[in-house]
Amino acid sequence: MNSQLRGQSNWFTISQQKINQFADVTLDHQYLHVDPERAAKTPLGGTVAHGFLYLSLLPHLMLDELMAQIGEVTILNYGVNRLRFITPVYAGSSVQLNWVLLSDKVKGEGRLLTVDISINIKDKNKPALLAEWLLYILD
Repeated sequence: MNSQLRGQSNWFTISQQKINQFADVTLDHQYLHVDPERAAKTPLGGTVAHGFLYLSLLPHLMLDELMAQIGEVTILNYGVNRLRFITPVYAGSSVQLNWVLLSDKVKGEGRLLTVDISINIKDKNKPALLAEWLLYILD
């Protein structure tokens, strides 16, 4: 496989409604995420998305483009290396995924892809998230 595979998603807006829905699904209703009035009184100054919310957007932001480049395959999450949440994502912010394939190695019956990922925030200098995403591919 070509180790020069890379991509960039469209911008995706994380609304307060999406944050509230994620809080409901995960049962994480910390006020920093779901209470705009109380969150406004904190040093953050407003509600922020759960880090795991924008982490969970990876398949939506990347997999269609990846499959367009490598073909229709079965892709399983294998893990995440060096995951860091760098900058808070405020309600109403737009994020964009940038990714680069770092390696493609045979593993068992399939292949293990290591993909460098960064989720950037529109109009911010620092990314929201940095990590290496591990994907197990079954052809």
